Amino acid sequence: MRFLHTSDWHVGKTLKGRSRLDEQRDVLREIVQITRAEQPDAVLIAGDLYDSAAPTAAAQQLVVNALLALAGTGARVIAIAGNHDHAATLDAYRPLAEHAGITLVGAVRTAQGGGVVKFSAPSTGEPVTVAVLPFLSQRYAVKAAELVNHTPAENAGGYDHLVRAVLGTLTAEFSDDAVNLVMAHLTVTGGSFGGGERAAQSIFEYHVPAAIFPVEAHYVALGHLHRRQQLPAPCPVHYCGAPLAVDFGEQDNTSVVCLVEASPGVPARVRDIPITAGRRLRTLRGGVAELAAVADQVGEDYLRVWVREQARAGLRDEVLALLPNALEVRIDPEFAGSVTGSRPSGGPGVERTPGELFSDYCASRSVADPRVAALFGRLHDRVTGH
Repeated sequence: MRFLHTSDWHVGKTLKGRSRLDEQRDVLREIVQITRAEQPDAVLIAGDLYDSAAPTAAAQQLVVNALLALAGTGARVIAIAGNHDHAATLDAYRPLAEHAGITLVGAVRTAQGGGVVKFSAPSTGEPVTVAVLPFLSQRYAVKAAELVNHTPAENAGGYDHLVRAVLGTLTAEFSDDAVNLVMAHLTVTGGSFGGGERAAQSIFEYHVPAAIFPVEAHYVALGHLHRRQQLPAPCPVHYCGAPLAVDFGEQDNTSVVCLVEASPGVPARVRDIPITAGRRLRTLRGGVAELAAVADQVGEDYLRVWVREQARAGLRDEVLALLPNALEVRIDPEFAGSVTGSRPSGGPGVERTPGELFSDYCASRSVADPRVAALFGRLHDRVTGH
């Protein structure tokens, strides 16, 4: 039987104030097309469907349509909440989604209450067991452990121990005659960050060792880290990564979905299918002349530009005229002077003129342009009536 593993859609995410909803629509359309072509038995969406706990109506419409389109291929669709999603809202739509063949799991549940999803694969008729673990914050880790294990968890130890306790209870439903899967949204110790994750909900006490996943699992479908990677573990543990780079820190990531083939008693085989939709993110470095030389090579890419020149009036406008898709323009740190505090030139208590203060500020920002000082002087005179 076959499964399609995707995660971290982050629908509604903007980049430097630029909406990417059209790109996200194209990416999800491509995922649906891949699903139609490959005909998996199930699609596993490992969290962060949205970028915000309060997504816009347009973002919600896009996700709902994508889920319905995936279910329309005949695949069983299972999606869990990530740290960006609003778990209670996903659970509120759970009864309605079930009628469309879509299973939504917002909060951690007991095995009998929806924490374990069981079905027969359409292609083979063989049983499938999926233990689902949505994102679990520290605040609710103890509560979740008590809910799932029906015992007090005050002495369970740290975050990883609590997650282990919850997962252990859910995977106890695994059987030898089924394909056993785990789907979770969390950080595994040693995983490589993609660049756009929320650090506060990824590091510190929020990581767990790969050893918590049981050897009986044929495949562990993870979300949360945006970089495609496999981690060493007793069973196959994979992050599929985000299908669209969410910021420039992810510009070198490879965007894929994972197609997983598994049978009872046989190790899973995984094949990456590239996602080609969406604009590429690129970082350019150079002086204005160097940037002008490559301006016709960047196409529709969104750009972050590090200008290797001293700051001056009009520099940003020059760069934007050459590269209209530049979403961020900064002076390369090598060309930015050190920031020093302004000091009175005449001893303690000496008042300084606005022009002197502005001159010091410009110097601290490595701006040395007499036109800027002259403009400031004219504006100051106009405002003060001098």
